[in-house]
Amino acid sequence: MPDAAPAVRGVYKPRRPQASPLFRLVSDHLHRLQTVYDERFAREYGPWRPVVAQVADKFLACGVLEHGFARMRCDDCAHEYLLAFSCKCRYFCPSCHAKRLAIWTQWLDTTLLAPVPHRQVVLTIPKRLRAYCLYRRRLLGEIARAAVRTVTAAIRTLTGERDLAVGIVACLQTHGSRANWHPHLHLLVTDGGFRPDGTFVSWPVHDTARLTEAFRRAVLRLFVRLALFDEDQAAGMLTWPHSGFHVHTAVWVPEDDRAFATRLARYCARNPIALERLTYDRAAKAVTYRSDKSEGPTAGTETADPLEFLARVLVHIPDQGHVTTRYYGWYANRPRGTRDKAALAAADGPGPPAIAPAPRLAPTEATRRWAALLQQIFEVDPLACPTCHGAMRIVAFITQASVIDQILTHLRTRASREAHAGPRSPPSTRAPASRGTARAPCPSAHAPPVT
Repeated sequence: MPDAAPAVRGVYKPRRPQASPLFRLVSDHLHRLQTVYDERFAREYGPWRPVVAQVADKFLACGVLEHGFARMRCDDCAHEYLLAFSCKCRYFCPSCHAKRLAIWTQWLDTTLLAPVPHRQVVLTIPKRLRAYCLYRRRLLGEIARAAVRTVTAAIRTLTGERDLAVGIVACLQTHGSRANWHPHLHLLVTDGGFRPDGTFVSWPVHDTARLTEAFRRAVLRLFVRLALFDEDQAAGMLTWPHSGFHVHTAVWVPEDDRAFATRLARYCARNPIALERLTYDRAAKAVTYRSDKSEGPTAGTETADPLEFLARVLVHIPDQGHVTTRYYGWYANRPRGTRDKAALAAADGPGPPAIAPAPRLAPTEATRRWAALLQQIFEVDPLACPTCHGAMRIVAFITQASVIDQILTHLRTRASREAHAGPRSPPSTRAPASRGTARAPCPSAHAPPVT
């Protein structure tokens, strides 16, 4: 990823997590929520899960210097600052989830997405079925497989080619516009499929109503197979005039608009909570959340009790090990590995390869280059010195509680002293009466930072 020019690149400023309305909401009400959850919220949001407390505790330590930090130093001017550790939690911490999305979308752009048109397919299920996903968290993954089979069959049927491989990226979402429980699927689908020889065949004009009906029948068959419904219940739901199932396919992405494709992918895997739409009034004990919809039943602003809103948000934290982004067909791991081996073998052969592979940035390398990722998200560079704009480096990781307290106490004392001190007098030109022979201590990883 190319670096921005120093003239336009911003300087990284550590965020203030304690000022976030979500941080204050969790800090004020998490403990009380745990004590009253079973009585007040378990019926609506399911049982309390241990992963919720683990993620919430990590979130309260994310970006807070008292929980550890890295010392950053500029080799040119010796300026230093402290960079707090992050929690790296998904689907709760807005900052860490944004970093995950930056890594993921960069990998999509450089490695995964084929240079063909794509289409967003959004599939929703009726309210009667959503509660099953609340108590059986992996059920949404089963529904995603049913949706993938339905979309793949529709493309193969309309093109008349049974061997087409359709590339699908499936994002499993559980939240609605007001952070309410609303499990549904966002699929980023190649607008057609690939023949075994690699030729791409476009998806013809399709009927969304028929696709919705096929998805409805596939999901009801799944519920019968899993013994969640019996045959009579499934047949009864087929008679509903308004089924509650819906499929939306109107968003189309041209093959040359990679920026739009990555923005759409970020939207498909977005965080359940948006800080710019959240307001927490600590004095009035009220939370206000604004919907991202301008019309419809979920549009507008809602004011809720802090405990109720916090329980609503925490329910979206996925279980440990639960995969919320999945790849099927042309984008599945095995077909991609087979194609990579074939491309490598063709490149080693006597003839030139059909398509020269573009340089790729491995996901692990993208993770290590966190500075470049922050620059992509916030248009700043955490390794740019705020004093001279030189390159900074990590000189130490501080994790010991006593050393953390010593450094932060020193910094706060010095900041308070400098805030109340008057202008300094000019330096003296007289030589000191005597000089000590003791050597100055060498800087170490536990020494107070110098700014």
